[in-house]
Amino acid sequence: MLDIPQRSVEARAADLDARYGDLAPAELIGTMAYHFFPDRLALVSSFGADSITMLSIVAEVVPDLPVLFLQTGKHFDETLRYRDEVVKRLGLTNVVDLYPEPLALAQDDPDGMLHKRDPDACCAIRKVHPLNRALKPYDAWITGRRRHQTFARRQLPIVEADGTHIKLNPIATWSQDDVDQYIDEHDLPRHPLVAEGYPSIGCAPCTARPAAGEDARAGRWSEAGKTECGIHWMR
Repeated sequence: MLDIPQRSVEARAADLDARYGDLAPAELIGTMAYHFFPDRLALVSSFGADSITMLSIVAEVVPDLPVLFLQTGKHFDETLRYRDEVVKRLGLTNVVDLYPEPLALAQDDPDGMLHKRDPDACCAIRKVHPLNRALKPYDAWITGRRRHQTFARRQLPIVEADGTHIKLNPIATWSQDDVDQYIDEHDLPRHPLVAEGYPSIGCAPCTARPAAGEDARAGRWSEAGKTECGIHWMR
């Protein structure tokens, strides 16, 4: 393991980004997994529309890397079936399901309709809090976010600080064409809802088809005026 000076997370992230941010995604993940964060790195995946891209890259480099999946209780049935198909297809050996706390659900979402009353609170219970708990043993985590997806992500670095964690965005610079080409070249299965007009897929009650000309995530919480669930807000 390489020695990393005891600096702020922001300084470490900036240094890693400057030194390794130009690496190809597989090289970046391998470098971080084996040299900087052995046994302290995880991938967080929604198994959504384009998630198989990052999952495939990880499977080639570190097939036993922990893959954290938020079992929100609100997923499309298609997502859950697709998750099982992808895990088997790629040979992923360390997928970890994360669940909301039953007591929190009983207290704050007893009828399962909190997403209509307060989408941010629903995301907090079902995504943000479970992920925060699950990330405690790790120093860094990987996402599949890309700069073209939303205006807010246009300046997304490859390596960034996220509270006490380092966050890696190995395919931040990829376009949708890059993702599509990778999936086609590797003959990877698509999420079945992509063919039905869903370019970004989250929980079923809060995911709609975007209108023509809208960005890929416009169908997420389209009636709530939000574009992020909260797991990418600094913790």
